Amino acid sequence: MIPPQPNPAPEGLETRPMLHSDVDEVWEMEKALFPADAWPREMFIGELDLVDTRNYWVVQDAGKTIAYCGLMCVLPLADVQTIAVDPHYEGRGIGTHLLRLMIDTAVARSATDLLLEVREDNPRAQGLYERHGFEAIHRRKRYYRDGVDAIIMRKVLFTPA
Repeated sequence: MIPPQPNPAPEGLETRPMLHSDVDEVWEMEKALFPADAWPREMFIGELDLVDTRNYWVVQDAGKTIAYCGLMCVLPLADVQTIAVDPHYEGRGIGTHLLRLMIDTAVARSATDLLLEVREDNPRAQGLYERHGFEAIHRRKRYYRDGVDAIIMRKVLFTPA
């Protein structure tokens, strides 16, 4: 289930569902942006095959992928699997656009909460999530391969009656 795009991509950029043909380009970005924590290429392929519980998107500029994200939804929870923006495109609202897309999709799928993990040493990402209503609820010690803690954050989407 892919809902209509609820928030437009920043001007001049296109957002669309990620395809298997995007994996090589996404994986190159993944390795560059997350050298200590990059997903294996096969993991992206496997995630795209889980159409009942996953949604992945890419943002492109003139056909070049410059951002991507992924959402898992296994009710009642949804989880931000990944979100990444090419550093040359930071500050243009792309991260906000992708986060809103995942929030809106989680709501459309009737999830009650949206969870994510963020590196303790990434205050910029933490600030983005906080601005969108996420709160830190837990810490996973040494979660990342290089020993950095993960902060678990949650956004309550709605409380069942």
